[in-house]
Amino acid sequence: MLEALRLDGRAAVVTGSGRGLGKAMAKALAAAGASVVCSARTQEQIDQTVAEIEADGGNAIAQACDVTDSGAVDALVDRCVDTFGKLDIMISNAGGGGVRGNWEFWEYPDDAFESVLATNLKSNFYCSRAAARHMVHRGEGGVIIHTASGTALRGNRSFAYPTAKGGQISLMKSTATMLAPHNIRVNTIIPGFVAQREAQSDEEREVRRQRGIRIPVRRLGEWWELGPLAVYLASDASSYVTGQSFIIDGGGLAGGLGPVEFVPHHEIAL
Repeated sequence: MLEALRLDGRAAVVTGSGRGLGKAMAKALAAAGASVVCSARTQEQIDQTVAEIEADGGNAIAQACDVTDSGAVDALVDRCVDTFGKLDIMISNAGGGGVRGNWEFWEYPDDAFESVLATNLKSNFYCSRAAARHMVHRGEGGVIIHTASGTALRGNRSFAYPTAKGGQISLMKSTATMLAPHNIRVNTIIPGFVAQREAQSDEEREVRRQRGIRIPVRRLGEWWELGPLAVYLASDASSYVTGQSFIIDGGGLAGGLGPVEFVPHHEIAL
């Protein structure tokens, strides 16, 4: 049964894999046997991810990409196909808060809203479309995985971010139904508060403690805890799973974590 979780012979693209969740998912997929194209805007970060994968005996390459540019996303998929012969798994993880500010809703500027939508919603459309184009043409199915945010389910003051993430979940559901006849599965991972690195000071440790006690399991998550879920969703073990959102947040949403300040999941460094 566990053999169904293996990804040997499969090729994957993971955007936003220079750090955090994207890096954890890229390393997990590689450990399960997949060949991985690690992508982010910062070349140095993805080079480090590739180095760590190779040190563990995996196979990966780095390709810098601005996912708000549809042409760059198409080129990213082409790089995967040119290098590994195909694309089986697309993980659209790159995102961000865009222009930061503490505006009231009626004062929210156009450019800030458009920036957040481009980074968190349009980018997922571009990645999904580019992946589906190849997968449908190849005719052997595939997997598309998005990462969203719990803010899409509860909202907060930085409304543009949860708006974009909510749209992303709707995009996932719609594309899942459209692509199912082609044996392409589409799902979303929704992470909670996750510690990105070791605490560097007593102040950081206290902030973590305060956030952790608001979560039912009484701690922040670790990035490595999210990687196995990506492997499951990318593998044959989840062959009957599509159009679903998977929350992995220590019970935060179920326990009524409540409104929180805006911190995009991939930027949390607590």
